[in-house]
Amino acid sequence: MQDHPSRRLLSPAAIAGFVALLLATGGGVAWWTWNNDSTPPNALEHSQPQDSTNSGQVDDPTKTQKSATPVSPITADKTLQVYWLKATATNMQLVASPVQFASGATLEAKLAAAMAQLVAGPTQTEVSSTIPAGTKVLDLTVKENGIHVNLSREFTTGGGSTSMEGRLAQVLYTATSLNPNAAVWLSVEGKPLTLLGGEGVIVAQPVTRKQFEKDFSL
Repeated sequence: MQDHPSRRLLSPAAIAGFVALLLATGGGVAWWTWNNDSTPPNALEHSQPQDSTNSGQVDDPTKTQKSATPVSPITADKTLQVYWLKATATNMQLVASPVQFASGATLEAKLAAAMAQLVAGPTQTEVSSTIPAGTKVLDLTVKENGIHVNLSREFTTGGGSTSMEGRLAQVLYTATSLNPNAAVWLSVEGKPLTLLGGEGVIVAQPVTRKQFEKDFSL
């Protein structure tokens, strides 16, 4: 008959110590310590900083908003402008002047107001215009394929090639001041403008700033 190791009996003093340990540490941890003489897993977990992402707690929405990158609202950073000309020692350069318009005006109304000021001529003496007096804007519409401008016949009269290039630039840059990449379709008395002036300055349709800078030196 084999001898079985007898279970160790606890003395009254040991039992009293065990009860005190239960009360001090919360029961479960004390029981693990008493029987295994090692640190329990739960005690390790509670001894480490809690990760809020795994703790089941809901993040403070105000903190989330502060940490997230805000989305900037889309705003217009272009100013409606009329373009005049100013002579330099070697050539003519374009000079922009801001345009006042009624609040809430449509894009077509804004561009029409700018073009009306353009054909009326400058009020400052330091700038000039090669657009002939009496030129009128007969129509201006904005379509999917670009800005359509219809001018009166006066637009094609008088001046040499430099004057023709200057007036073409004035109309083009004024019409595209809110969108420099826009295409402009120019007409005179309802007919597409292909040659400008007696010297026959070729006008490629549609007219764009990029193409103008490639074809002309102004």
